[in-house]
Amino acid sequence: MDKKDIYEHLAKIYLDASSKKKKTSQIHRNFRNPFFVSVTAVMTFAVVLAFTLTRNTTSLRPETALILLSDAAKINFHFDPAKRENLSLNLNGLNLTTYRALAFTAKTLNPKNKIRMRVELTNSFREKSEIYLDYLPGKWKEYRIGLRAFKNISDWSGMYMLSFVTEEWNVKEKKGVVYIDNVRFVK
Repeated sequence: MDKKDIYEHLAKIYLDASSKKKKTSQIHRNFRNPFFVSVTAVMTFAVVLAFTLTRNTTSLRPETALILLSDAAKINFHFDPAKRENLSLNLNGLNLTTYRALAFTAKTLNPKNKIRMRVELTNSFREKSEIYLDYLPGKWKEYRIGLRAFKNISDWSGMYMLSFVTEEWNVKEKKGVVYIDNVRFVK
């Protein structure tokens, strides 16, 4: 090897090392850049969120819903003169053909009072179908009833009424309170 080859070899090593050094220092400078830190944080959050949502957790799964009642409603029954008490929501011809389920939360004030509640849907042709819920708990419980369970309804394009009914023969005690909240139709 002559001097020229040695100089070229050393220059190549030096220049390669200096370009690597520049790249490394540029990466370190990026970590100090607020925009780079923000983008990195957002990307990390997006990856964690995507991983969480793909796992089989129902609490974070988004749902498309039509909310009918967002505040808690109270059915206060006293079956001395009355035979039934209900909460009825007028659906005004609502088209439910694209929805899959009725969802809501319910509870009773006294869990010792064994209450069976009737959930009833009526369409504009006055076709009526009902489902009975067994023994409402003393804590809020989420109910999700598939619309297919309401077998007597043939046309979902014009719904008339949704009712929650307590009846004298479906309660243990003649007095009580039922709360219903977050009533919605889910796609």
